[in-house]
Parts: sequence; C-alpha cells; structure tokens
Amino acid sequence: MSTLKRFFQDTIIYGFATVLPRLMNFILVPLHVTALSTVGYSVNTTFYVWAAFFNVILTYGMETAFFRYFSQSEKKNLVFSTAFISLTLTTVIFFFVVFILRDHIIGLVDLNPDYFNMLLGILALDTLVVVPFAFLRASNRPLKFAAVKIFNIVLVVLVNFYFLWLIPKHTSLIPDFILNNYSETDKVQYIFLANLIASGATFLILLPYFFRTSIAFSSDIFKQMWKYGWPIMVAGIAFVINEMLDKILLKEMVSDEIMGAYAACYKLAIFMTIFVQAFRLGAEPFFFNQAKQENAKQTYANILNYFVILGSLIFIVMVVFLDLFKMLIVPNPDYWVTISIVPVILLANLFLGIYHNLSVWYKLTDRTKLGMYISIIGAIITIGLNLWLIPMIGFMASAYTTLAAYGTMMLVSYYLGRKYYPVPYDIKNIFLYLFISIGFAVISFNFFRGNYFVGTAFVVLFLMFVFINERKDFKKIINH
Repeated sequence: MSTLKRFFQDTIIYGFATVLPRLMNFILVPLHVTALSTVGYSVNTTFYVWAAFFNVILTYGMETAFFRYFSQSEKKNLVFSTAFISLTLTTVIFFFVVFILRDHIIGLVDLNPDYFNMLLGILALDTLVVVPFAFLRASNRPLKFAAVKIFNIVLVVLVNFYFLWLIPKHTSLIPDFILNNYSETDKVQYIFLANLIASGATFLILLPYFFRTSIAFSSDIFKQMWKYGWPIMVAGIAFVINEMLDKILLKEMVSDEIMGAYAACYKLAIFMTIFVQAFRLGAEPFFFNQAKQENAKQTYANILNYFVILGSLIFIVMVVFLDLFKMLIVPNPDYWVTISIVPVILLANLFLGIYHNLSVWYKLTDRTKLGMYISIIGAIITIGLNLWLIPMIGFMASAYTTLAAYGTMMLVSYYLGRKYYPVPYDIKNIFLYLFISIGFAVISFNFFRGNYFVGTAFVVLFLMFVFINERKDFKKIINH
C-alpha cells in the first residue's frame, strides 16, 4: 500500500471516530437550542470554554510530546509509564490547589458550584485517559481508538435525549424518583451530567491500559517531554483564546442572548471542523512516522494540496446550502440573528486546518517554541481586534477577528517553515483553489443566496476544475 493510501486509510478511520461524534453533536445542537433559551445556551458555552482552557493546562503538551518520543524511543513502555505518572501527579496537584482556592475560582469562571463540581470531574477523567488514547494512536490502533470515542459520544447523546427529550415528553415512562428530582428550569445541568457519565464510562473502558506496563518513571524522559511539550501547552492556551475568547467577550460586552446565538451559529461550521479535526488526528502520528522517509517532504506537500481541495469544496457546499443547514442544525429562529458569521467562520477554520498541516516543520525540528510564538501572535490579534471592533460592529467583529487570527498564523507558519524545514508545497495550486472557492462563496452568499441552481453550478464548476487540474495525480494514486 502506498504511503498516501495508508495515510488516507488511517485518516478515514480517525475521521470516522471524529465524524460520528460530530454528527451526534449535529443531533444535539437542535435538541439543545430547542430545550434551552439563548441565555441557557450561553451558560452551556461558558462551561465548555473553561473546560477547554483547563484541559490545556492539565495536559501541558504531553500528548504531542508522547508521540514525539514514543515513535523514536526503544523504551516505549518507559515513555508510556512516565507520561502517565506525570499527568496523574500533576492532576492531583491541580485539584489540591483548586480545593484551596475554590471560592475564588468559582467566581472567576462564573459557574454555580454544582456546575463547577461537574467540570472538575470531567477534567480529571478526561486527563487520565489522554495517554491511553495517545498510545492507541501512536501504536497504529485506529479501530480501537474509534470504537472507544464512538461509545463515548453515543452515551453522551443517549443521556442528553433521556433528560432533555424523553423526560419532558413522556413522563409516564419515567420512574417517580427521577421525576421528583427533575428540574424544568435548570435543564442545562443535564448536558454537563451526560458528559460526566460518558467520561466516567470511557475511563473504565481504558483502565486496563493503565496497567499495561510496570510502573516506572524516568526523570530524563520527563525532562525531554516537558521541554518539548510546555511550548505546546502555551500554544494551546493561545489557541483556546483564539477559539473561545470571542464568546466570553460577547457575553460581557454585548449580551448573553447574542453570545448564545453566536455560539450556536458557530456550530454551523461543524463539517469544516470535522474535516480539520479528522485530518489532525490522522496526520500528527503519520508525520512523525514518515519523517525519516526519503520522500517525506513531497508527501507532506501532496497531503496539503489534497487537504485544500477537500476543505475548499466543503467551504463552497456549506455556504451555498447554508439556509438548509441552519434549519437542520439550528432550527430555533431566535438564534438566526447571527447567521451571517458562518461563511467567515468556515473560511477561518479552513485556514486553521492549513496551519495545522504546515505545523509539521516546528514539530519535526523540535522548534515548538516558535509554534508557541505563532499561537501567541494569533491570541494577541484575537484579544486586540475583539476589544477594538466589538463596540463598533458587534458580533461580526468576532467572526472577522477569528479569520484574521488564523489567516495570520497560517502565513507566518508558512514563511518560517520555508526557513527551518522547507517543504515543496504547490503554492500556485493552493492559492488558486482558495481564490476560486472564496470567489464562488462570496458571489453565492451575497447575490444568489437561496438560489440552489446557481449554487450547485458553482460546486460542479469547482469539481470540474479540480478534476482537470489534478487528473494525472489522481491516476497515480489509484494505480498505486
């Protein structure tokens, strides 16, 4: 099997593990926006903003560092054990500190104590399974990885539907002790409870991996992993700022209602997010494993080219059929006030995906500090432009800021990569695909919105151009 075919096969499996959970979320968003007001959805968003932030702190780049040293080391069991012990100990220390400063932290995150307790439980359980999940990916076990991930999200969905749909609609089927304790006015808590139950079940499934090797800790390996990983942690914090700060600022500077609507319409970029995340899950271990191959750089260049083709296609399709997708994913018209952000967020996420692809240069050359600086640049743009533009143009400021941040990160990464790890990317082709897709999307959204005949014609024209331009390479892939 050719290298590219193997990459696409693994990415499809990881993609399925990503696509199915995201499709489940596709089901959950309509459920949530129907069950919750925009203010309730704002609380839900706030909860997961802080979950993302603390998750980065608790894992401190150890997942990527694990890939880096597990793929190279002859003492793979020692790498596994060291990573697991370090994450377990730092998690215990984190929760000890949180216990001491509990009241101050609850005030900071603006969550009631019950929500905060569930947040801590989810964080603890999810942190402990980071290394087992990373082990499954690094040891080329995508099917096992996919099965556990899918089980997790199916359980989340089932519990959500039980509390938000079955209980309100079919009370005769529900035991009295549950009905007597059910809250009609605080339904958002059941979203968090579903996540906590699923995280606990996932922890139990992966528990045998905690005992797959003898307990041993190497201070030398830990120092190497920490040196490699801490810049990734800082970059992760910057990424959370890029991805989440807009919601917090809209809540504080505009209103809870607008923040809730913005967060819900942001979900309409779900298919681009699925694509980018599936690529990242498949690409990260693949890039490390291919680094020593003679044609590695050309392989990386080919992968980016196909990524841009598929990403551009998703971008056009989503913009052309946006009004159909909004009725499926966000059926509550109260949320549509912010629908105009979607094309901008879609393009921003495409730029983010390109950035992830380009990031191979600093991960393979151990220059993770430079990757950290790039993410910090993005965070500075996010903070500065949001604070400047939100008072002037409202929620659209956050969409344009996200696009500016990810676009800048993409360009800076490309130019630094040329210096430290030059890859022969076909920039002419990439620019052409982006230019055509953006042009078609802008024309469709602004002049032919709702005209699906014209929109479909744009999609077909783009596909025809790709086929003509790439037909030789497509034949090579098929023949190999």
